[in-house]
Amino acid sequence: MTQTKKEWQTYEVEVPLNGVQASLEGHTVTLKGAKGELSREFKFPYVSLEVRGESVAIVTKRFTQRQKKIMHTYRAHITNMIKGVTEGFTYTLKVVYSKFPITVELKGDVFTVKNFLGEKVPRSVTVPQGVKVQVKGQDITIEGTDKELCGQAAGLLEQTTKISHLDRRVIQDGVFITEKPHRKYS
Repeated sequence: MTQTKKEWQTYEVEVPLNGVQASLEGHTVTLKGAKGELSREFKFPYVSLEVRGESVAIVTKRFTQRQKKIMHTYRAHITNMIKGVTEGFTYTLKVVYSKFPITVELKGDVFTVKNFLGEKVPRSVTVPQGVKVQVKGQDITIEGTDKELCGQAAGLLEQTTKISHLDRRVIQDGVFITEKPHRKYS
């Protein structure tokens, strides 16, 4: 008696019915929701996408380990896009200092840190387009629909105050991420 090998060739991601619209144009998936619109190109050999009513189907003709990994990656990206256009993503950062008072400000899309460790020259970084940054005293909030873009902006702001020439166990000044969409630090 031989057992037949079960092969899955499609994987469907359910799109919620509460106002999310999915469309496919070539290799680009576009999702529209209450918080905004997101588009992303998904292009990989032997793996394609289809919009089937209330779901986005990831289809492959060959089911090797490589295609399986890509299918799960596509699923994660589409799930994050759905969450982004319905709920949005929020990152929270905190400004910490002990000796020299740090001041942070946002002018347009340029984030500036002044008086970091008593430095005379301010440190600045350009915030990526597509995210909303709010500075209230020592608290910084980053909001947006694209999870990767929000994470990149939070990482850029944190790296602005990176110290490489001093001991981080002693000098603990800087801008630090305190809350991510999936994790909260104490």
